Amino acid sequence: MNTLTAAQIKEAAAYIQSKTSIQPEIGLIMGSGLGVLGDYIEHPVVIPYHDIPHFPVSTVEGHAGELLIGTLSNRPVVLMRGRFHMYEGYGPELTAFPVRVMKAIGAAKLVVTNAAGGINTNFQAGDLMLISDQINLTGRNPLIGPNDNELGVRFPDMSEAYSGRLRALAREVAQQQGFDLQEGVYLSVLGPSYETPAEIRMMRTLGADAVGMSTVAEVIAARHAGLEVLGISCISNMASGILNQPLSHDEVMETTEAVKSRFLGLVQGVMPLI
Repeated sequence: MNTLTAAQIKEAAAYIQSKTSIQPEIGLIMGSGLGVLGDYIEHPVVIPYHDIPHFPVSTVEGHAGELLIGTLSNRPVVLMRGRFHMYEGYGPELTAFPVRVMKAIGAAKLVVTNAAGGINTNFQAGDLMLISDQINLTGRNPLIGPNDNELGVRFPDMSEAYSGRLRALAREVAQQQGFDLQEGVYLSVLGPSYETPAEIRMMRTLGADAVGMSTVAEVIAARHAGLEVLGISCISNMASGILNQPLSHDEVMETTEAVKSRFLGLVQGVMPLI
């Protein structure tokens, strides 16, 4: 286990702060194919992950591996263009490390996005789903080990992992922009193999609406740190066994490209309100 200390968080934060005078209010984590939002940040300071002390690096296609700090819809933000996954070999505390750093440089809210497989048969590829809750089937948790009370309480409350207030704002924005948002429970597995049809049937029984391989560790750490969280899944494909076709990462990237304009409009529309 790679235990990360408050001192390491402060060291990473200090390096980032040495590159910009902007103090972000909102952190954004972009999932597969969704890093295009970074193109809309005004006058960004771009910091490669490999330059930041103690940061891992992204190894997955569709994850650029750089931190952007600037303004989005007139709000100061810090955006991760690419995230870290446990299937890359990183522990949950490392995948959640950037959330700790975002908090340390000023962020009070977190917008987390991902590409996910649709389990709910009322969904279709290209839908955007507000995450109302999560199920952690990775078998891992970023808070395992000694608790640092400077970072958060030993037993953080997860009864509202995803903010009802922020979801209501997102629904209003989507309505104004003329499209419907799905809403549901996101279930995370370790990956990297896609799920079997039998596993998807199990997940549906458990109450999951979408499945992916990220997000839950980041959100646990965010709530531990006291951040208010908005989660958005891009339903990039229907999960295994629902349609008579194999799954591929290429399909994920194609769908996120197709839904790009709605996704960008939603996040940019929400920024001034949160």
